[in-house]
Amino acid sequence: MQLTREDIIEELKSILLAADDKNADLVETCTEDSVLSTDLGLSSVAMLYMVIAIEETFDVRFDDVGMDDFKTLGDVVTFIEEHAA
Repeated sequence: MQLTREDIIEELKSILLAADDKNADLVETCTEDSVLSTDLGLSSVAMLYMVIAIEETFDVRFDDVGMDDFKTLGDVVTFIEEHAA
């Protein structure tokens, strides 16, 4: 079953909340245009957790890219769409 962009965003929100629940209000209201480094207030540890969780959840690998290569949540969604197994 192919996930929609909305499905991916909802799953990413769950991952983000697990990574750093003190920013729950920011995560709940995030959109594809939300900037990862500023709008979501994620620490570097939370970003690392997010990468690992995305790899496990969506069966994608960030071998040739890092989270620094993604500016917005929409960039992450597009990467997942293009690389998910």
